[in-house]
Amino acid sequence: MKNYVKVYRAMHNLTQAQLAEKLEVSRATINAIEKERYDPSLKLAFKMARLFEVKIEELFENEET
Repeated sequence: MKNYVKVYRAMHNLTQAQLAEKLEVSRATINAIEKERYDPSLKLAFKMARLFEVKIEELFENEET
């Protein structure tokens, strides 16, 4: 799944470590999501969208559509 986590993280001036702390996950998890090697759980995806104050569809894009 394509995502814009890195873009929104940069817009909010957050490091991977800072974002990970806010989301209560590891920095490695954020790194894997940004490199599209790992798709977050639905719960984590919604948590990210709330943090960045965007719709989940703006943060994640289904490559099949």
